[in-house]
Amino acid sequence: MLAYAVKRIGLGLLILVLVMIAMYAAVFLVPGDPATVALGPRATPELKRLLIERMGLDQPVWWQIVEFFRNALTGNLGYDVWSNRPVSTLVLEALPNTLILGLTALTVALVIGVPLGCLSVMRRGTLADAVIGVLSVGVIAVPSFVVAIYSLLLFAVTLRWLPAIGAGEAGDIVSQAKALIMPAAAIALGWIGYVARMVRASMMEVMGEPHIRTARSFGLPEWKIVSKYALRIAIIPTISLVAVGLGSILSSAVFVEAVFARPGIGKLITDAVNTRNYPVVMGTVLIMTAIYVSITIAADLLIARLDPRVRDVFRG
Repeated sequence: MLAYAVKRIGLGLLILVLVMIAMYAAVFLVPGDPATVALGPRATPELKRLLIERMGLDQPVWWQIVEFFRNALTGNLGYDVWSNRPVSTLVLEALPNTLILGLTALTVALVIGVPLGCLSVMRRGTLADAVIGVLSVGVIAVPSFVVAIYSLLLFAVTLRWLPAIGAGEAGDIVSQAKALIMPAAAIALGWIGYVARMVRASMMEVMGEPHIRTARSFGLPEWKIVSKYALRIAIIPTISLVAVGLGSILSSAVFVEAVFARPGIGKLITDAVNTRNYPVVMGTVLIMTAIYVSITIAADLLIARLDPRVRDVFRG
């Protein structure tokens, strides 16, 4: 197990390095002079030169990458070009709102998607199974930002049931919860379909196993067989889906936060990209990638713990 964990962590670190190299390459592929975009066309050459030096873009690319990782190992992700505040401070201030949104959406998806998948198996071949299948595929096909826009128009503008923008009043839990409903639902809707289909597919394979037939021979109710014996094994592929899904959910949060004007990583990185504030972009991408890689590694280790065959495949 230790060797497996070391290999997964090493692979995760390699992904971090490759992502940051790709980000630095993208900086030089973006058309336009970053200083001109950030300062405007009327900026003097001296101001442009100072900004380029401040962002370190006057150095060779390989040196920028080495310096970035050397500083990152000490916890220094650079400074915001405009406010001169540490990038790590800006990210840590914005991160809680995005994590709350992402985890709420994931919880909603699991709480609704897993029972729907189990119900579909218990009613397989019936109208209920067909309806759940059609709805699951249907919601998967709808992008989260489209759901966000239409829910905003319906529940905030037309019906006036929920707040249109913001994250609620500071210190007011009820206000914050109401402001969280539409963004979380917009992200969770598609993942409810993913989880339901994954649980159903995994469950269908497990239901033919010998221990399930043995449980049926003892006359156990179908719901008990599904929930107590089959789901424990069938949930393993869903763990991988959830790990990958959380990264996609956090990515979707960028667009949803823009629609609902919620403070978070989405707003932070969007503003940084628009003003070519590269230190903030690099630091934010590094932290979000590290979170995603950490979740993936944790999920892989959990799966390996539940199913030793995974370790054997990886070792082979």
